[in-house]
Amino acid sequence: MTYIGSGKLQEAKEICENAEIDVVICDGELSPTQQRCLEKVLKTRVIDRTVLILDIFAKNARSGEGKLQVELAQLKYSLPRLSGQGTALSRLGGGIGTRGPGETKLESDKRHIRRRIHSLEESLSELSKRRERHRERRKKDGVVTAAIVGYTNAGKSTLLNTLTNANVLAENKLFATLDPTARAIRLPDGSEVMLIDTVGFISRLPHFLVEAFKSTLEEATNADILLILSDASDSECEEQLKVTKDILKELSSEEKPMITVYNKCDIANSYLLPVTRNTVKISALTGVGIDSLLECISQNMPSTKKRVLLLIPFTMGSLSNEIRNTSRILREEYKADGVFFDAVVDVSKMHKLIDYIVKEDDICQDT
Repeated sequence: MTYIGSGKLQEAKEICENAEIDVVICDGELSPTQQRCLEKVLKTRVIDRTVLILDIFAKNARSGEGKLQVELAQLKYSLPRLSGQGTALSRLGGGIGTRGPGETKLESDKRHIRRRIHSLEESLSELSKRRERHRERRKKDGVVTAAIVGYTNAGKSTLLNTLTNANVLAENKLFATLDPTARAIRLPDGSEVMLIDTVGFISRLPHFLVEAFKSTLEEATNADILLILSDASDSECEEQLKVTKDILKELSSEEKPMITVYNKCDIANSYLLPVTRNTVKISALTGVGIDSLLECISQNMPSTKKRVLLLIPFTMGSLSNEIRNTSRILREEYKADGVFFDAVVDVSKMHKLIDYIVKEDDICQDT
């Protein structure tokens, strides 16, 4: 009933009385009954781990979508706990335009919260559809995306700033980033990739929080490459990596190319860290290892270009112009039946060109 044993409870009570504690935080999820009992004994406000996370989220949410997600999570958390709020919610009422006859204040509040939850879910659904259209446009244009994911405070925003000069808020605190930010960078081989900064993960993340931030986490689930960032200076570095990978598995993203990035190696014993093919040691703050990271991203890039031989009829002049504008032309010649191209084209455009692909021998025979 009190989450902890009677001995520890008495010890906590003495600490609260002697140190004038304003709030007690429990590293776990409290039931409404446990919270009431603890507050009665300790005579101070008691919150659990989930409320603390939600308070941090609420403080750091900046975009409209982020604020909606936080509000939705708060309401889903508070809804089953309304019944534990005592006599303040027990009065009856009725009348036109208010509560129905005999409806309790508790029932009325629950009804209003459910209505607000439904409204928030609809708004977030619309934003999710808009984000999906943006992703479809990027795929159509052949844009490769790499999501920076990892435990909270691992340095994801600092890495994005180092690579792109994005000026994203990067602070030494939990969940400084709640809203995804995307910036393009050019790799050493000349190709481009869109980097996306995402919300940080944390162990024992409540399921309803994952659901509330699903539209944000979709950026990770739909990325072509995942950069899994971990704080190498933290004694629980490997445990944080495991938490991140477990959440990615829950989001069905574990099949994507993954690059493990050990950050803050300038203040860690980096020689103790494992070395594998897709492992990079960096310092996002000082820039050490960034070149190796970019090279590793290049090696994991999906194939988005393809060299083809095309014979485009003269009647398809607009398609010929599109090829010239969007492809790398290696050779272009005018033939009897149309314009011949030896070109490197985006894979995303192959559906337009499939009917016009030819072999070199066919072109030679025609001439």
